[in-house]
Amino acid sequence: MYKKTVRRRRAALAALVALSLLLLTVYFGERSGGPLHSLQRGFLTVIAPVESGANTVLSPFRSAFKSIGNAFSSGAKRAQLERENAQLRARLIAYQDEAQALREAGAIGRADAKYSLAGYHPVSAQVIADSPTIWYETVVIDQGTSAGVADNDPVVNGEGLVGKVALAYPDGALVMLITDHEMAVSAKLAGRSEHGIIKPKVGTPEGLQLEYLPQEAVVNPGEYVVTAGSLAQPGESLFPPGIPIGEVTAAGTGSSAASVRPLVNLHALGAVQVLTAVNGSPPARLTNLMQRVAFARGAGEASSLNGAGGEGEG
Repeated sequence: MYKKTVRRRRAALAALVALSLLLLTVYFGERSGGPLHSLQRGFLTVIAPVESGANTVLSPFRSAFKSIGNAFSSGAKRAQLERENAQLRARLIAYQDEAQALREAGAIGRADAKYSLAGYHPVSAQVIADSPTIWYETVVIDQGTSAGVADNDPVVNGEGLVGKVALAYPDGALVMLITDHEMAVSAKLAGRSEHGIIKPKVGTPEGLQLEYLPQEAVVNPGEYVVTAGSLAQPGESLFPPGIPIGEVTAAGTGSSAASVRPLVNLHALGAVQVLTAVNGSPPARLTNLMQRVAFARGAGEASSLNGAGGEGEG
């Protein structure tokens, strides 16, 4: 019974193939007004309205799927453009700062590299905890004194300055972000020589403000702010010069302060680097020198105040 069924199917298939070949031979052999051509035109006339209706019904679905595909494609292109923009911005800042250094070098013809990152030992770390509030902007990293991390060491990532180490422990460290209310960093405008200090903007937890610029300094929105390579307050480590901090968003007319937007997304920190100063390196020596100078100045001012108090009592 099974063999008969198989033979029937094979015979039917052979008949269909033979019929198809016969119809194709006749179709291509007859004139355009032949019966097979007329049959084809009649079939197309019947099926065309059905096909048109199906296209009309399915058109919204095709548009929806196309929109979804375009959305995914646009998102990927946007992420790529943002990465390229960050790279170009970093190159622009580096070029501006290098040009300024070369101008100041004058006859020497090259920038002095003793304040560069060559004097630091970067320690890679991972952020493992965030600050519970917006007013105390801190994070915890998984590298500490056992890896060479010390209090006040600068912390950076691929976008720019993140902050500094507030407290270092053997197996981790607390990092104070640049938006913390206790933070202050000596800074300047990229490609320019005017120095100021970057501090958190009062009333704006995620904003910064460049203060103590010269009164005659003209600050324009779109300019970039970088570390100046000097100390903003006693007791801290020396921040390397030229690290990107933020972009000027607004500067009041006749004002010495400018609003600055941080370049680093401080709410999405992952991998960071701690710039530890190797003993005997230029940054370590300069930091020690500045701390001694600050201590001496503080002691001198205290002595003067005590002397004035003693004279008043006499």
